[in-house]
Amino acid sequence: MLELIKNNGVSKLNWKKNMKFILLGVFALILLLNTFTIVSAGYRGVVLQLGAVSEKVFDEGIHVKIPFIERVVPIEVRVQKTESPATAASKDLQNVTTTVAVNFHLDPVTVHRLYQNVGMDYQHRIIEPAISESLKATTAKYTADELISKRSDVSQQIKELLAKKLSVYNIILDEINITEFKFSEEYNKAIEQKQVAEQQALKSKLDLERIKIEKEQTITQAEAAAEALRLQKQEVTPELIRLREIEAQMKAIEKWDGKMPTTTGGALPFLNIK
Repeated sequence: MLELIKNNGVSKLNWKKNMKFILLGVFALILLLNTFTIVSAGYRGVVLQLGAVSEKVFDEGIHVKIPFIERVVPIEVRVQKTESPATAASKDLQNVTTTVAVNFHLDPVTVHRLYQNVGMDYQHRIIEPAISESLKATTAKYTADELISKRSDVSQQIKELLAKKLSVYNIILDEINITEFKFSEEYNKAIEQKQVAEQQALKSKLDLERIKIEKEQTITQAEAAAEALRLQKQEVTPELIRLREIEAQMKAIEKWDGKMPTTTGGALPFLNIK
C-alpha cells in the first residue's frame, strides 16, 4: 500500500513537470509567432506600439517586432480606384450631373500619418468629398456650353485641384476620368430648339445667297446682251443695210419655183427692178 501511494505521488509529480514543459513550449511558440510578421506585396506595415502609431513603417517581406508590445497594420499602397457621382452648377446656373472615376495610391513613406490622422476609411472621409468640392469649384467657372466644348480643360483643372487637396493627406492622385456631363431635361430641350433655329437660319441664309447670286447672274447676262446690241448698232452702216437687203432677195430668188402669181397687187415681192 505504501509503495502504491509512493508511486502515485511520483506520477503526479512527473505529470506536473510535463505540464509545466508543455505550457512553456506553448508560451515559447506563441512568443515566436508574435515576434515575426510578414507584409504582403503591395502593402506597407504601420507599426503600433501599445496602440500608438510609431514612425516605423515595414516594407514588403518578413520583419521582427516586439511581441505583445508592437502590432502591425497592413495598408495597401497599390493603385486603387473609386467612382463618385456628383452634382454641380455651371456658370450660367445649369445643373450638371456626372461621375468622376479617380485612380490614386497612398504614399508608401508617409502611410503611417494617414492612418494616424484619418484611419482606414479615407475614401469616404477624404477622397469623395474632395472630388465633389473640386468638381463644383471648376464647373462654376464655365457655362454649360463650355463644359462640353472645353471638356479637356475642365478635366485638367479638376485634376490639378483634386491632386492638391489629396496631397495634404499623403494621397497621390494618378488619373481621373469624367463621364459625359448631363444636364436637366429643360436645358436639353432648349439646346435642341437652338440647334433647329440655327439650322433654319443657315438654310435661310443659303437661300438668300442663292437668290442674290441668281439675280447677279441675270443682271450680268442682261448687261452683256445690252452691250452686244449697243456694239451691233454702232457697227450698222448704210452699206451693211443694203447688203442685208440683197442677201434677203437672193434667198427669195433661190426659193422661187418659176411661176408667176396669177394676182398681183403691185411689184413682185422679191424683185426690185431698180
